[in-house]
Amino acid sequence: MFDVIITGGTVVDGTEKKGFAADVGIVGDRIEYIGDLSDTNTRRVIDAQGFTVAPGFIDTHTHSEGDLLVNPQHACGLRQGITTEFLGIDGMSYAPLSHENYLTYRHWLKGLLGEPPTDVDMSSVTAFRANYHKKVAINTVYLVPNGTVRLETAGFRDVPLTDSLMSNYKRLVREGMEQGAVGFTTGSSYYPGPWTSTEELIEICELVRDLGGVYMAEPRRANPERAYEGGGVLEALEIARRSGVKLHLAHFRTDPKTAGQVQLLMAEVDKAKAQGVDVTLDIYPYASGSTIPVSFFPSWAQDGGPEEIIQHLKNATSRAKIIEYLEIEFYYLRSLDEIVFSYVPGNTRLEGLSLPDYAKELGVSLGDALCRIMLEQDLSVGYTMPPPTSYGLWHQVSQDSMELLARDDYMVCSDITPAGSMPHPRSYGAFPRFLGRLRRKFQTLSLEAIIHRMTDRPAQRFSLAKRGRIEKGFFADITIFDANQVIDTATYDDPKQYPIGIHYVLVNGEVALDNERLTGVMAGQAVP
Repeated sequence: MFDVIITGGTVVDGTEKKGFAADVGIVGDRIEYIGDLSDTNTRRVIDAQGFTVAPGFIDTHTHSEGDLLVNPQHACGLRQGITTEFLGIDGMSYAPLSHENYLTYRHWLKGLLGEPPTDVDMSSVTAFRANYHKKVAINTVYLVPNGTVRLETAGFRDVPLTDSLMSNYKRLVREGMEQGAVGFTTGSSYYPGPWTSTEELIEICELVRDLGGVYMAEPRRANPERAYEGGGVLEALEIARRSGVKLHLAHFRTDPKTAGQVQLLMAEVDKAKAQGVDVTLDIYPYASGSTIPVSFFPSWAQDGGPEEIIQHLKNATSRAKIIEYLEIEFYYLRSLDEIVFSYVPGNTRLEGLSLPDYAKELGVSLGDALCRIMLEQDLSVGYTMPPPTSYGLWHQVSQDSMELLARDDYMVCSDITPAGSMPHPRSYGAFPRFLGRLRRKFQTLSLEAIIHRMTDRPAQRFSLAKRGRIEKGFFADITIFDANQVIDTATYDDPKQYPIGIHYVLVNGEVALDNERLTGVMAGQAVP
């Protein structure tokens, strides 16, 4: 007897094989049978007539670890059809950290990850995984973050990783991967990670290689003087080239400044691949991103951690230096006038307001206004960049996204950042946007090909055993949707809107989304 039978749907199994009519029988947390089950007894029948039955989507880039501890049903991911999310991304997360260091990093990261409970154990990757195993609605995968390990090893300090520090650092990475992490991550400007040099990262990645893990990099922006060729994708490729580690580049896409230049964007990647570097990438289908303003502050102001940053903001001389940096040096990296506040828990009126409008309201400069809000809000501020004002640019970036996804080295991510009332719309719409809106608009990829990039491809790349396919013996992570109707509805001005057309989601054989309703079942596992 089966626990669940899915009948009447078109199975797209994740391998790019053309969809076929079949029932799917589930026993416990596994797929037991694929075929005709019309006369079979079961506890629950899901009628998938007219729907596609696909493996649950695997999201290789999210920032959900804080939100999951507060909102374990995780509707923003689950209702996109996502059954597995990667955590520890961009070199920042909560483990392995002592309790004191957990509170420190929780403070620095709260503009992005929100404010999870203070009394959770994050002392090891084992402890981290236990906080999510069968306690949240989705599966979680962890990668050991550079900034987190650096904090635990050397404190929130700008110091070189001397022999003893490097030894401890590598021990924590080794232990983390032995406890279930699938790789190692770095981020562009998320301290204390950027104090790590290219040479130090190469040594660490040699260990990751030996342990069979993947190095996931968000190309560096901060502290370019410590990086090969000033950071960016060239540094990440050099680390992979010299260490021999498998490299995965995070949310690598065109933007309004590079729209229509896919070949130029990929030139260095393709050159490295031709030389034998093992590279994969992921992408979300939007023309702008989001992050936390605390990451903008200069390196010297970060030294000592959040409390030291606050003291600098209180000191008139230090504050003036920070403002000068933000308005002159930093402005050439990222425009301050593109900031729209997405998360200001201490003053929700400001959520959705732009920094220029806030500065005008105060009658001060952009840098001064940003320093004021960061001090007033105890660094707890997140922001989103607005979309391009040109419809043509929007169209081109969307077209570029589909062109990139058509490559054999790309997969899909959302970069979920759920904190606040005005999160980036990707947090609610990335997967259905590719699956519905862009697939139908550009007709670049078949439904089977897109599903492959959301399922089997990431499962294979990150060694997620028995995940990513509709196949006997595999875990019953399954998303059931209407391929003709599925579409994202989240927008920049109204982002917390769920997609249309995703009807059922099963996680490890349990129905987590039932006819678009959350069931409250916490069947998510810490995988692999």
